[in-house]
Amino acid sequence: MSKILATVGTLTVTDDEVNEFIYSLGQRGQAYNNPEGRRAVLNQLVSTKLLLLDAKRNLLEAEPEFKAQLAAVKDKLLSNYAGEKVLRGVSVSDKEARDYYDANADKFVSEESVNASHILVDTEERALELLAKIKAGEISFEDCARENSSCPSKAEGGSLGDFGKGQMVPEFDSAVFAMEVGDISEPVKTQFGYHIIKLNGKKAAEPMKYEEIAGELKETLLLEKRQKAYESKINQLKILYPVDMTV
Repeated sequence: MSKILATVGTLTVTDDEVNEFIYSLGQRGQAYNNPEGRRAVLNQLVSTKLLLLDAKRNLLEAEPEFKAQLAAVKDKLLSNYAGEKVLRGVSVSDKEARDYYDANADKFVSEESVNASHILVDTEERALELLAKIKAGEISFEDCARENSSCPSKAEGGSLGDFGKGQMVPEFDSAVFAMEVGDISEPVKTQFGYHIIKLNGKKAAEPMKYEEIAGELKETLLLEKRQKAYESKINQLKILYPVDMTV
């Protein structure tokens, strides 16, 4: 049983109600999940209970305006509930997902990706100067990045990790995907400055294993089946209840 935090006339405010209110706020609710915030929520709920008690004492629920609002809310809730019932029985079995994967294997291919590092500086002259030192063996690419790069990746020796096509700015993207593993590029100009790029690895596009995407695939198929079930239900209802659009 939830702890009672306040008594308001014949009503109570519980710890569960405070939790539900905070949860209903979504991300903003995190700001209230502390002693001071929970106290503010509690005060708000107490105010709500006071208004409810006063509304009942003054028989506001019998007023025509309230009855109209209540009817509108009820209709909306009932419509939503009916829609939920249509979707509730829709599911996707493991066999359905596997059959779809087998029939559409060409759609499930991972994109080509690379693993690269870079050194970012402000001028081409500086980039050429550093590149010459790297080629001459005076300093390693990684140490050069740590000491000279203006990119936060300098802390990792310039490593950008793995990425696919289109994830970097066009000039960088074109250069890195044209390189061979182990290559170090000439300075590449982008909106951020001049880059010296080192290609650490390249991974070709390859078929994705069913086990790797089964969960995501089932979710996608479930959404599609639910959409079709909803549309089918609406089309059936249009036969029972003709719709005449005026616009």
